[in-house]
Amino acid sequence: MNLLTILLVSLGAGGAYFVALWAIDIIKNKNNLGKENPIIGFIIGFVTDFFDTLGIGSFAPTTMLMQVTRFLKNDKLIPGTLNVSHTIPVLTEAFIFLAAVEVEGVTLFSMVIAAIIGAIIGARFVNKLPEKQIQIIMGICLLVTAGLMIAGQFGLIAGLGTGTAIGLTGVKLVIGVVVNFVLGALMMAGVGLYAPCMATVYMLGLNPLVAFPIMMASCAGLMAIGSPEFIKAGNYTRIGSLAITVGGILGVYVAATFVKKMDLKVLTWVIIVVVIFTAISMLRKGLKNKVEV
Repeated sequence: MNLLTILLVSLGAGGAYFVALWAIDIIKNKNNLGKENPIIGFIIGFVTDFFDTLGIGSFAPTTMLMQVTRFLKNDKLIPGTLNVSHTIPVLTEAFIFLAAVEVEGVTLFSMVIAAIIGAIIGARFVNKLPEKQIQIIMGICLLVTAGLMIAGQFGLIAGLGTGTAIGLTGVKLVIGVVVNFVLGALMMAGVGLYAPCMATVYMLGLNPLVAFPIMMASCAGLMAIGSPEFIKAGNYTRIGSLAITVGGILGVYVAATFVKKMDLKVLTWVIIVVVIFTAISMLRKGLKNKVEV
Protein backbone atom coordinates (compact mmCIF):
# COMPACT_ATOMS: atom_id res chain seq x y z
CA MET A 1 0.00 0.00 0.00
CA ASN A 2 1.59 3.32 -1.09
CA LEU A 3 1.46 6.56 0.89
CA LEU A 4 -1.27 8.12 -1.26
CA THR A 5 -3.51 5.10 -0.68
CA ILE A 6 -2.83 5.26 3.07
CA LEU A 7 -3.76 8.95 3.08
CA LEU A 8 -6.96 8.35 1.09
CA VAL A 9 -7.98 5.48 3.36
CA SER A 10 -7.27 7.58 6.46
CA LEU A 11 -9.30 10.52 5.17
CA GLY A 12 -12.07 8.13 4.11
CA ALA A 13 -12.15 6.56 7.57
CA GLY A 14 -12.26 9.97 9.23
CA GLY A 15 -15.03 11.07 6.88
CA ALA A 16 -17.04 7.88 7.48
CA TYR A 17 -16.79 8.37 11.25
CA PHE A 18 -17.93 11.99 10.89
CA VAL A 19 -20.88 11.08 8.63
CA ALA A 20 -22.00 8.20 10.88
CA LEU A 21 -21.92 10.39 13.98
CA TRP A 22 -23.75 13.20 12.19
CA ALA A 23 -26.43 10.85 10.78
CA ILE A 24 -27.08 9.40 14.24
CA ASP A 25 -27.45 12.92 15.66
CA ILE A 26 -29.81 13.97 12.86
CA ILE A 27 -32.00 10.87 13.30
CA LYS A 28 -32.01 11.26 17.08
CA ASN A 29 -33.09 14.90 16.77
CA LYS A 30 -35.35 14.63 13.73
CA ASN A 31 -38.00 16.69 15.49
CA ASN A 32 -35.51 19.37 16.48
CA LEU A 33 -33.52 20.14 13.33
CA GLY A 34 -33.76 23.91 13.72
CA LYS A 35 -35.67 26.65 11.90
CA GLU A 36 -32.93 27.99 9.63
CA ASN A 37 -33.89 28.58 5.98
CA PRO A 38 -32.38 25.69 3.94
CA ILE A 39 -32.50 27.68 0.68
CA ILE A 40 -30.34 30.44 2.18
CA GLY A 41 -28.08 27.75 3.64
CA PHE A 42 -27.67 26.10 0.23
CA ILE A 43 -26.71 29.41 -1.40
CA ILE A 44 -24.23 30.21 1.40
CA GLY A 45 -22.66 26.77 1.01
CA PHE A 46 -22.36 27.01 -2.77
CA VAL A 47 -20.77 30.47 -2.73
CA THR A 48 -18.36 29.94 0.16
CA ASP A 49 -17.12 26.50 -0.86
CA PHE A 50 -16.74 27.63 -4.47
CA PHE A 51 -14.25 30.25 -3.26
CA ASP A 52 -12.81 27.82 -0.71
CA THR A 53 -11.82 25.55 -3.61
CA LEU A 54 -9.95 28.49 -5.14
CA GLY A 55 -8.00 28.81 -1.88
CA ILE A 56 -9.76 31.79 -0.29
CA GLY A 57 -11.17 29.81 2.62
CA SER A 58 -14.78 29.32 3.72
CA PHE A 59 -15.03 30.21 7.42
CA ALA A 60 -14.81 34.01 7.21
CA PRO A 61 -17.14 34.34 4.16
CA THR A 62 -19.65 31.94 5.75
CA THR A 63 -19.65 33.90 9.01
CA MET A 64 -20.18 37.14 7.10
CA LEU A 65 -23.04 35.75 5.00
CA MET A 66 -24.73 34.17 8.03
CA GLN A 67 -24.64 37.52 9.81
CA VAL A 68 -25.84 39.51 6.78
CA THR A 69 -28.76 37.12 6.17
CA ARG A 70 -29.40 36.59 9.90
CA PHE A 71 -29.22 32.90 9.15
CA LEU A 72 -28.55 31.92 12.77
CA LYS A 73 -30.61 33.16 15.70
CA ASN A 74 -27.82 32.32 18.17
CA ASP A 75 -24.18 33.30 17.53
CA LYS A 76 -23.03 30.54 19.88
CA LEU A 77 -23.81 28.10 17.08
CA ILE A 78 -21.38 29.76 14.62
CA PRO A 79 -18.17 27.75 15.40
CA GLY A 80 -19.95 24.40 15.35
CA THR A 81 -21.94 25.23 12.22
CA LEU A 82 -18.78 26.33 10.39
CA ASN A 83 -16.91 23.13 11.20
CA VAL A 84 -19.76 20.66 10.71
CA SER A 85 -21.19 22.18 7.53
CA HIS A 86 -17.84 22.48 5.72
CA THR A 87 -16.28 19.13 6.67
CA ILE A 88 -17.77 17.11 3.80
CA PRO A 89 -17.15 19.83 1.15
CA VAL A 90 -13.49 20.07 2.25
CA LEU A 91 -13.17 16.27 2.19
CA THR A 92 -14.66 16.41 -1.32
CA GLU A 93 -12.03 18.98 -2.32
CA ALA A 94 -9.30 16.76 -0.94
CA PHE A 95 -10.45 13.64 -2.79
CA ILE A 96 -10.92 15.52 -6.08
CA PHE A 97 -7.45 17.07 -6.06
CA LEU A 98 -5.68 14.01 -4.64
CA ALA A 99 -7.04 12.05 -7.60
CA ALA A 100 -6.48 14.75 -10.22
CA VAL A 101 -3.10 16.26 -9.27
CA GLU A 102 0.11 14.23 -9.18
CA VAL A 103 2.11 14.78 -5.98
CA GLU A 104 5.12 12.79 -4.81
CA GLY A 105 3.94 10.51 -1.99
CA VAL A 106 6.48 11.35 0.72
CA THR A 107 6.00 15.10 0.21
CA LEU A 108 2.22 14.89 0.31
CA PHE A 109 1.97 12.48 3.23
CA SER A 110 4.59 14.18 5.41
CA MET A 111 3.22 17.71 4.92
CA VAL A 112 -0.38 16.66 5.59
CA ILE A 113 0.55 14.69 8.72
CA ALA A 114 2.72 17.60 9.89
CA ALA A 115 -0.26 19.98 9.66
CA ILE A 116 -2.51 17.59 11.61
CA ILE A 117 0.12 17.03 14.31
CA GLY A 118 0.70 20.78 14.43
CA ALA A 119 -2.99 21.38 15.11
CA ILE A 120 -3.15 18.70 17.79
CA ILE A 121 0.15 19.27 19.60
CA GLY A 122 1.52 22.64 18.55
CA ALA A 123 -1.69 24.53 19.28
CA ARG A 124 -1.02 24.56 23.03
CA PHE A 125 2.09 26.69 22.39
CA VAL A 126 0.61 28.90 19.68
CA ASN A 127 -2.44 29.74 21.78
CA LYS A 128 -0.15 31.42 24.31
CA LEU A 129 0.98 33.95 21.70
CA PRO A 130 -0.90 37.26 21.28
CA GLU A 131 -3.37 36.79 18.42
CA LYS A 132 -2.91 40.32 17.06
CA GLN A 133 0.85 39.87 16.74
CA ILE A 134 0.42 36.59 14.87
CA GLN A 135 -2.03 38.23 12.46
CA ILE A 136 0.19 41.26 11.81
CA ILE A 137 3.35 39.18 11.30
CA MET A 138 1.59 36.70 9.01
CA GLY A 139 -0.04 39.53 7.06
CA ILE A 140 3.32 41.23 6.45
CA CYS A 141 4.98 37.93 5.49
CA LEU A 142 2.22 37.14 3.00
CA LEU A 143 2.44 40.60 1.42
CA VAL A 144 6.21 40.19 0.99
CA THR A 145 5.65 36.74 -0.49
CA ALA A 146 3.03 38.13 -2.88
CA GLY A 147 5.52 40.76 -4.00
CA LEU A 148 8.14 38.10 -4.70
CA MET A 149 5.55 36.02 -6.57
CA ILE A 150 4.64 38.99 -8.76
CA ALA A 151 8.33 39.60 -9.46
CA GLY A 152 8.66 35.95 -10.43
CA GLN A 153 5.69 36.22 -12.78
CA PHE A 154 7.39 39.05 -14.64
CA GLY A 155 10.73 37.26 -14.67
CA LEU A 156 12.42 39.84 -12.44
CA ILE A 157 13.84 37.13 -10.16
CA ALA A 158 15.65 34.34 -11.98
CA GLY A 159 14.14 30.91 -11.39
CA LEU A 160 11.24 32.13 -9.27
CA GLY A 161 7.84 31.29 -10.69
CA THR A 162 9.10 28.49 -12.93
CA GLY A 163 8.56 25.63 -10.48
CA THR A 164 7.31 22.41 -12.05
CA ALA A 165 8.37 19.85 -9.41
CA ILE A 166 5.75 17.56 -7.84
CA GLY A 167 7.81 16.67 -4.78
CA LEU A 168 10.45 17.89 -2.35
CA THR A 169 13.66 16.32 -1.12
CA GLY A 170 16.38 17.12 1.40
CA VAL A 171 16.36 20.53 3.04
CA LYS A 172 13.33 21.71 1.02
CA LEU A 173 11.27 18.76 2.29
CA VAL A 174 12.29 19.54 5.88
CA ILE A 175 11.29 23.20 5.37
CA GLY A 176 7.94 22.17 3.88
CA VAL A 177 7.18 19.81 6.78
CA VAL A 178 8.18 22.33 9.45
CA VAL A 179 6.19 25.15 7.82
CA ASN A 180 3.06 23.00 7.51
CA PHE A 181 3.42 21.93 11.15
CA VAL A 182 3.46 25.61 12.15
CA LEU A 183 0.52 26.38 9.84
CA GLY A 184 -1.48 23.53 11.39
CA ALA A 185 -0.84 25.00 14.83
CA LEU A 186 -1.70 28.52 13.65
CA MET A 187 -5.07 27.27 12.43
CA MET A 188 -5.98 26.75 16.08
CA ALA A 189 -5.21 30.44 16.62
CA GLY A 190 -7.54 31.45 13.79
CA VAL A 191 -4.98 31.78 10.98
CA GLY A 192 -6.10 30.03 7.80
CA LEU A 193 -3.76 27.44 6.27
CA TYR A 194 -4.65 27.81 2.58
CA ALA A 195 -2.88 31.01 1.50
CA PRO A 196 0.34 30.43 3.51
CA CYS A 197 0.51 26.86 2.20
CA MET A 198 0.07 28.11 -1.38
CA ALA A 199 2.88 30.60 -0.86
CA THR A 200 5.15 27.95 0.69
CA VAL A 201 4.64 25.53 -2.20
CA TYR A 202 5.37 28.30 -4.68
CA MET A 203 8.54 29.48 -2.91
CA LEU A 204 9.88 25.91 -2.64
CA GLY A 205 9.67 25.51 -6.41
CA LEU A 206 6.76 23.12 -6.67
CA ASN A 207 4.10 23.22 -9.35
CA PRO A 208 1.50 25.74 -8.01
CA LEU A 209 -1.28 23.18 -8.54
CA VAL A 210 0.44 20.87 -6.03
CA ALA A 211 -0.64 23.24 -3.23
CA PHE A 212 -4.28 22.23 -3.66
CA PRO A 213 -4.15 18.54 -2.65
CA ILE A 214 -1.66 19.35 0.14
CA MET A 215 -3.65 22.14 1.75
CA MET A 216 -7.05 20.52 1.25
CA ALA A 217 -5.99 17.12 2.59
CA SER A 218 -4.41 18.90 5.58
CA CYS A 219 -7.64 20.75 6.42
CA ALA A 220 -9.84 17.73 5.67
CA GLY A 221 -7.87 15.67 8.19
CA LEU A 222 -8.16 18.41 10.81
CA MET A 223 -11.89 18.95 10.33
CA ALA A 224 -12.84 15.27 10.28
CA ILE A 225 -11.15 14.93 13.67
CA GLY A 226 -12.41 18.17 15.23
CA SER A 227 -15.99 18.53 13.94
CA PRO A 228 -17.50 15.52 15.80
CA GLU A 229 -16.92 17.37 19.08
CA PHE A 230 -19.49 19.99 18.02
CA ILE A 231 -21.94 17.27 17.00
CA LYS A 232 -21.63 15.50 20.35
CA ALA A 233 -22.25 18.80 22.15
CA GLY A 234 -25.16 19.72 19.86
CA ASN A 235 -23.67 23.19 19.34
CA TYR A 236 -24.61 23.67 15.69
CA THR A 237 -27.65 24.07 13.47
CA ARG A 238 -28.71 20.71 12.05
CA ILE A 239 -30.91 21.74 9.11
CA GLY A 240 -28.70 24.74 8.37
CA SER A 241 -25.54 22.64 8.28
CA LEU A 242 -27.17 20.07 6.02
CA ALA A 243 -28.20 22.81 3.57
CA ILE A 244 -24.75 24.44 3.59
CA THR A 245 -23.12 21.04 3.03
CA VAL A 246 -25.27 20.20 0.00
CA GLY A 247 -24.68 23.61 -1.58
CA GLY A 248 -21.00 23.41 -0.67
CA ILE A 249 -20.46 20.07 -2.41
CA LEU A 250 -21.94 21.49 -5.62
CA GLY A 251 -19.79 24.62 -5.30
CA VAL A 252 -16.67 22.49 -4.89
CA TYR A 253 -17.31 20.51 -8.08
CA VAL A 254 -17.97 23.65 -10.14
CA ALA A 255 -14.84 25.43 -8.85
CA ALA A 256 -12.61 22.34 -9.11
CA THR A 257 -13.43 22.08 -12.81
CA PHE A 258 -12.14 25.63 -13.36
CA VAL A 259 -8.99 25.16 -11.27
CA LYS A 260 -7.94 21.94 -12.99
CA LYS A 261 -8.29 23.53 -16.43
CA MET A 262 -6.39 26.72 -15.60
CA ASP A 263 -3.09 27.52 -17.27
CA LEU A 264 -0.31 27.53 -14.62
CA LYS A 265 0.46 31.19 -15.32
CA VAL A 266 -3.18 32.10 -14.73
CA LEU A 267 -3.38 29.83 -11.68
CA THR A 268 -0.35 31.57 -10.18
CA TRP A 269 -2.06 34.94 -10.56
CA VAL A 270 -5.14 33.51 -8.80
CA ILE A 271 -2.88 32.35 -5.96
CA ILE A 272 -1.26 35.81 -5.78
CA VAL A 273 -4.71 37.43 -5.45
CA VAL A 274 -5.66 34.94 -2.72
CA VAL A 275 -2.40 35.60 -0.84
CA ILE A 276 -2.85 39.40 -1.02
CA PHE A 277 -6.52 39.14 0.02
CA THR A 278 -5.58 36.97 3.00
CA ALA A 279 -2.70 39.25 3.97
CA ILE A 280 -4.92 42.36 3.99
CA SER A 281 -7.59 40.52 6.00
CA MET A 282 -5.02 39.45 8.60
CA LEU A 283 -3.52 42.92 8.87
CA ARG A 284 -6.94 44.50 9.30
CA LYS A 285 -7.84 42.08 12.08
CA GLY A 286 -4.47 42.45 13.77
CA LEU A 287 -4.42 46.24 13.64
CA LYS A 288 -8.06 46.43 14.75
CA ASN A 289 -7.31 44.24 17.75
CA LYS A 290 -4.26 46.36 18.50
CA VAL A 291 -6.37 49.53 18.56
CA GLU A 292 -9.02 47.93 20.77
CA VAL A 293 -6.40 46.71 23.25
